[in-house]
Amino acid sequence: MSHQPPILLVHGLHMSGLFMRPLARRLVQAGFITHTPSYHSLTRPIEAHSQRLHEYLTHHHDINKPLHMVGHSLGGLVIRHFLFNYPMWQVHRCVTLGTPHQGSICAQYGNRLLSMLVHHAYPNALDGTCVHPKDTQIEFGVIAGTRPFGIGLPILTYHTHRNCLTDDASIHDGTVYLSETHLTYAKDYLTLPVSHTGLLTDKTTASQTAYFLKHGQFDGHQQK
Repeated sequence: MSHQPPILLVHGLHMSGLFMRPLARRLVQAGFITHTPSYHSLTRPIEAHSQRLHEYLTHHHDINKPLHMVGHSLGGLVIRHFLFNYPMWQVHRCVTLGTPHQGSICAQYGNRLLSMLVHHAYPNALDGTCVHPKDTQIEFGVIAGTRPFGIGLPILTYHTHRNCLTDDASIHDGTVYLSETHLTYAKDYLTLPVSHTGLLTDKTTASQTAYFLKHGQFDGHQQK
């Protein structure tokens, strides 16, 4: 039986809990119990997503016992919103994967040019205005990808050239700029040569996530 707190994995935009299964399997191998609920990322606002997590946990977890949370992309913002609105849960550590904590340029273009691509995921979330947890004791680890491959590549390439971004400022994972993933109160921060969606299937991402959840920091010896 695992002595680690269970992990609630929260998927991102245009996804469901099924997309978190590859990561969940690796975390189970590392000794964790995992949960991969789904939510309607496009058709409902972020308030509904955090409520969905609260209701899910009410039925599947003892509120008096600790748990961890891992969020991919928009899922990291949903976690922040959840922690702000439902501080009664004993959340110990969180890891975000490719989450645009500073807001998303890709989503900004999508909201302006074809709003159905981001719909309800933009306000109070991908627009950069998501609330932050009130509990400063919750430990956050941030993993960001640097492999520029994904559906957002044309938009980010256009934005980079239009704004004459420097080489450092133009680093991205195919969907999210590296600069957008920064979180001022994160306890540790790690970049990996992985694309935005690749973060869900990458072996090193999974092992580093497990390491942070166990130790509160990333393992410098595991980095690629």
